[in-house]
Amino acid sequence: MNTDETLLKPEGELSLRCPAAGAAANMFGDVYGGWVASQAVLAAEIRAAEAAEGRVATVSIGAMSFMAPVLEGTILSFYTTIMEQGTSSLRIQVEVWGCCPDGRDQRKVTETECVQVAIDGHGHIRALDFGQ
Repeated sequence: MNTDETLLKPEGELSLRCPAAGAAANMFGDVYGGWVASQAVLAAEIRAAEAAEGRVATVSIGAMSFMAPVLEGTILSFYTTIMEQGTSSLRIQVEVWGCCPDGRDQRKVTETECVQVAIDGHGHIRALDFGQ
């Protein structure tokens, strides 16, 4: 019998994949939400840098609610979707999915939105050029 949870699939482009680090776990073996958030921002930066063809900086990070704990050793996959392109910024949705190291039991852990701005070599905001 299918439930809504079994029908869920990651949306977006796989931008980052990494194991949940033991050094980022609490005494119960659960990985800190802040560590997961930092990896989500990294995934957004990777996607934005590709789209912007250069350096980017994080402007904002949206709220995150965790749907499941992340145990040490969980393989996390970060899927990104560009939701909006501005003159110099990109709004990127990040979905975080966790999977047991053996590949079973994949589930959505959390999601957030990040805004990245394109910057030049001096740290000044620059316009995005999308082939126009």
